[in-house]
Amino acid sequence: MKNYTITVNGNVYDVTVEEGAGGAASAAPKAAPKAAPKAAPKAAAKSAGAGSIKIEAGAAGKVFKIEKKVGDSVKKGDAVLIVEAMKMEIPQVAPEDGTVASIDCAVGDAVEAGAVLATLN
Repeated sequence: MKNYTITVNGNVYDVTVEEGAGGAASAAPKAAPKAAPKAAPKAAAKSAGAGSIKIEAGAAGKVFKIEKKVGDSVKKGDAVLIVEAMKMEIPQVAPEDGTVASIDCAVGDAVEAGAVLATLN
């Protein structure tokens, strides 16, 4: 029997998995969902002085590529970075024209849906 903590759509579940007859695994939740962990204070401080226009992750995944750097000028719809989710590359685009004020993630970072990835001025 093994215990795991799994996060699904922001809800955290403690799950116990035990091997059943014939080698098949079965899962049974131990408890009701608990609140998702809050973002680390370091991440909040990092974007505190950043631009006013946020670029947020559209889905939970991993930062695959950063297309722009701080100071680059972008037009509405330009890809600023790419998030990989379920083997799909999802461009995170500028919601309006501006200049990249901050990049708040790095290639390989795991991100949750709605996390601020970059900001524009």
